[in-house]
Order: sequence, then C-alpha cells, then structure tokens
Amino acid sequence: MKYTILIGLFLITVSIKANAQDYQALILKDRQEKALSLSKSKFGPLPADQVQFLDYFPVDKAYQVTADVTLLIGEETFKMPTYDGTSNPYKRYAILNFTLNNKPYQLTVYQSAALFQNPQYKNHLFLPFLDLTNGQESYSGGRYIDLSTEDIINGKATIDFNTAYNPYCAYSNGYRCPVPPQENILETKIMAGEKAFHKQKNERPVDIQAGQNFSADDLKIINNGTETEKLRVLQITNEKDLTVLTTTSVDLKFDDPSIAILEKRMFSTVQDPEHAGVGIAAPQIGINKNLIVVQRFDKVGEPFESYINPKIIWRSKFIRKGVEGCLSIPDRREEVLRSNTIRLQYISKEGKIKEENIEGFTAVIFQHEVDHLYGILYPDRVEEAQKEEFEPLSDKMQFYIKPNTLRP
Repeated sequence: MKYTILIGLFLITVSIKANAQDYQALILKDRQEKALSLSKSKFGPLPADQVQFLDYFPVDKAYQVTADVTLLIGEETFKMPTYDGTSNPYKRYAILNFTLNNKPYQLTVYQSAALFQNPQYKNHLFLPFLDLTNGQESYSGGRYIDLSTEDIINGKATIDFNTAYNPYCAYSNGYRCPVPPQENILETKIMAGEKAFHKQKNERPVDIQAGQNFSADDLKIINNGTETEKLRVLQITNEKDLTVLTTTSVDLKFDDPSIAILEKRMFSTVQDPEHAGVGIAAPQIGINKNLIVVQRFDKVGEPFESYINPKIIWRSKFIRKGVEGCLSIPDRREEVLRSNTIRLQYISKEGKIKEENIEGFTAVIFQHEVDHLYGILYPDRVEEAQKEEFEPLSDKMQFYIKPNTLRP
C-alpha cells in the first residue's frame, strides 16, 4: 500500500514537471517566432544580426494569471498618444482584475478602432502596460501583450506576462508606438517577458517603393477640373467629410504622374483669396495619401512647397503656444501647443530621402499638416494639452528678431 502511494506521488510529480516543460517550450517557441518576424524584412525594426541581443526574463508560470473580466459597453473612441508625438484611435474594451503575488491589480484592455475594420484583426485586443521594471530591467516605454476577444470565457481571461514584448520603438526610431495609458501602470515589478534591448537604437529604414499610386477615386478628384482650378475643401461639419479627415493616410508612390497636377490644384486651393491658408494636406481635399503643401516662411520669398510622405522624426521638448485655424474647421481659432523645432523626413520627386531641421512658425505649419495625415485635427491637440502639465518660460527668457529678417 505504501509502495503504491509512493509510485502515485512519483507519477504526479513527473506529470507536473512535464507540463512545466511543455509550457516553457511554448513560450520559447513564441519568443523565437516573434524574433524572426522582427527581422524578416530589411525594412523591419530589427536587423537580422541584432536578433542575438534580444533578452528575456526566465519563464515563470507565476506570471500567468487568471483575470475577472468586466466588459465596457458604449465606450467612445479616444486618441491614445504615441511616442512619435502623434496618436492612434482606440476604445476601452474591458477591465481585467487579477491577483499577482497575493496582491490585487487592475488593467484595461483596448481595441484598435482602425484594426477593427480589418477582418483579420476584428477579435484582436491590445494590452499595453508599464511597471516598476521600466527603464531598468525592461524597456522604458512599457511593454505590450496581445489578447483576443475569444480568450474571454465565462467572464474570465488569462494574462500571461511571459508573452509581454517590446514595442518596435525599443529597437528603432521612426515608429508610432502607443504610450501605455495612466490607468495601466502597475505598481510592482513584472519580472517576466521581454527585457530591455541592450544595443543603441537603429534608425528606421525607409522603403521608398512601399507607397501606393492614386486610386481611381483619387484620380476622379484630381482630374475633375483644370490644373489651376481649386478643389473643394472637406469640412468637419459634414459627416462623410469627417470620416475622411479622421482616417490615417498611406504613403504615396513618389513617381506617380498625377502628383504634379494635384500639387498645382492644392497650391490654387490654399492660396484662394477667399479662404487663404498657410498649408493644406491631401486628406482635406478627399485623398488619403501622404502629400502636403506648406508655406515656407523660413525661406526667401515665403514660397509654397509640396512634400511627399513627410514624417516628423524628432520633436523638441521646447514648446510654443500659438493661435491656429484650419481650412476644414470653419469659424474657429484656438491656441495650440506645438514643438518649436522638428526634424522632417520626406521623399523628393527624384526618389531621394531628405531630412531637414525646421523651427518656429514654419515648424508649426508642418506639424499641423502632418497631423492631418494621421487623422489628427488641431482640436485633438488642444484636448491633449489639457491633460498635460507645462511650465511657462516667459518669466525666464524673451525672444527677439531683427527687422526685415526671415521669420523663424
């Protein structure tokens, strides 16, 4: 009898160990697949020769927890800020309550308003979080976990912190990585998942061939009038227009032959004496492609110039306040906070990658127009600033300019 009990205990122990080994193998396989996906393209966030520098905490099943799920009904879409200074639309989907190391915690899981439109991602849920390892053992910008609506069964879901991974921004600059919201800061160390990347950040490679040509609908807009005829400017007061204005645009083929015609018509539109502006973006005339026109107050003659696939790859923390209006927002002007200096990247008409530093009012115009390409309107920036704290410098410094010089 005693011998039988000992054999039973031995078999249970072996079974537990086998299950633990199977679980560890699954986590290691998941990490390997993610690593390969990061480096499979030469335009990806991680060069193949740097995969070896990825680092992880040991697999620990204690960090696989079961959460009670409270679904959130009727949540409105909000703008989740990204580390590049823009934002992405999300909805709060559910509250997850769980216990870790005998202490209760809570996280919110989100659904991307943009990805939800894609059948492939209609069930995808996004769980970004910060914890006390950030900036030390793990990446300072937080980590992410992927879940699915199908993971929620009978009001419960499993959160496995061993699968937590770094955003692309941990490896390379130039990505739009969401900032984990304040409600998803865990006051504990999550010693599981991916660790910090121990190499200097890369610069994101630019694939100049990755853009799209104008669609048939785009060409109808472009060719419906003479080259110098102004285009209709979309208004936020029109529901269909607003959908276009709040949609993220895509990169454009730099050598599309219709760019030249569209540029001329956008020049005519923004310089219309009845509704003159200092910049205009393609979404404002109904085309969700990355093309803008900006008046360069920092150049002789203050010319209007066009830019293909513009990206702001750096923004100064020195912020200026100024009044802004918008051709798409009638009868409204407000004070907006913008970075005083930016670094702009774009594709020239010859297919060359160009970069330049821009400051002052011209930098403000670029930020306003590039925002349009991400579906961001200046009232979004006003609302965003109201949630932040800024220290005024007016009592510490003053700025001057000589008469008859170019405005910054």
